[in-house]
This record gives sequence, C-alpha cells and structure tokens, in this order.
Amino acid sequence: MLQMMKTVFIGVFISFFLVGCGSDESTVEEFNKPALYWYQKIAKSISGGYMDKADAYYVSLKSEHMRSPMMPSAIIMLAHAHMSQEEYLLANFYLDEYNKRFGAGSNREYIEFLKIKASFLGIKDVYKDQKLIQDTILNAKIFLSRYPGSDYHPLIETMLVRLYMTQYLLNENIAALYERTGKEKAAKIYRDKNRDSVIQQSDITPPEQGIVGRVFD
Repeated sequence: MLQMMKTVFIGVFISFFLVGCGSDESTVEEFNKPALYWYQKIAKSISGGYMDKADAYYVSLKSEHMRSPMMPSAIIMLAHAHMSQEEYLLANFYLDEYNKRFGAGSNREYIEFLKIKASFLGIKDVYKDQKLIQDTILNAKIFLSRYPGSDYHPLIETMLVRLYMTQYLLNENIAALYERTGKEKAAKIYRDKNRDSVIQQSDITPPEQGIVGRVFD
C-alpha cells in the first residue's frame, strides 16, 4: 500500500515537472495520442485548475490506452484533485473506477479509506445528507472490521465518533421540533433511536461550528 502511494506521488511529481504549471491552452479535437501525452495533459490541467479538461483527458486516456500502466496513478491523481476542490462525488467516482479495475490486495484498503474520507467530507447539510451519514457510518464500521490492523484506524474511528455525535444531535433536534408542534409520538421515535446510540448526551460538548468537519487539518 505504501509502495503504491509512493509510486502515485512520484508519477504526479514527474508529470508536473515535465509539463510545468502554466495555464492550459485552448484545446482542439485530439485523438490517437500516446498514453504519456494524455497523462501529461491531465497533470497540467489539474495544476492549472482546469478540472473539466482533466476529466475529458482522462476519458481520452481510458478510451485509447485502457491497459496503460499510467491508468492507476491517473485515476488516483484525479480523485485527489477533486477532493482538494471539494468535489467529493466526482472523487468517489474515480475511486470506484480504481476499485473496479485495480482494487485488489493492499491497494483496496487505501482506496476504501479514501472513499470514506470523501463521503465524510462531503456531508455539508446534516438534514439533507442523512442517508449519506448513515451510509458513511456503515462503511466505516465495515472498514474497521475488514482491516483490524490498518494504519487508518485512528482516522476512521475519529470520523465514526463524529458521525455518531452528528446523528445523535440530529435526532435530538428533530425530536424537539416534533415536541414543539405537539407530535409526541413522532418525537418518541427519535428519542428511542438515541436511547440505543453508542453516543449519549453526556459524551457530547455542543460544537461551535458543527461536528462533522476538520479531522484532516
């Protein structure tokens, strides 16, 4: 896994060095190019902040050189770039791409960690993202069970605790809203959910800026 990460970052560094960090030029229709050409185009577009072009160049690389040894690092490079742009759905798209094609052995652990991280950071509105919260909790628990000796355990466990806290406070807020509107039965449903929670009110310090947040700062 560490060797894979080193290979990816070395590849990205070499590509940036080769193509430089200048702005991307206007594109004309291009095809039938070497894999290195498309790879460098991806790297140059990312460095210039042209993510739409980077995505388009990936399509060309995949279409013309599906079995190129540059494909794995190109996919990871794009996933990281979209995460840095807070485009977590697109980041997860590339991580799924990687898993489908190259996610065997130790590589899969790293990719699954990145998917959980992207999902966690993608939670922006706890009321609208309730399904995402539930799915991320489930995936984090599966990760901890599947990889008991993982180096990523502390980060996964920290994310999981914050997600439990978020879910608890969300249930409390919804229950309080139902109580204010006289819907006691509905309020009881959400109180009962929290009664079985691994997190309880005494474990939570009310957050100033939200619980889901800056694990990776």
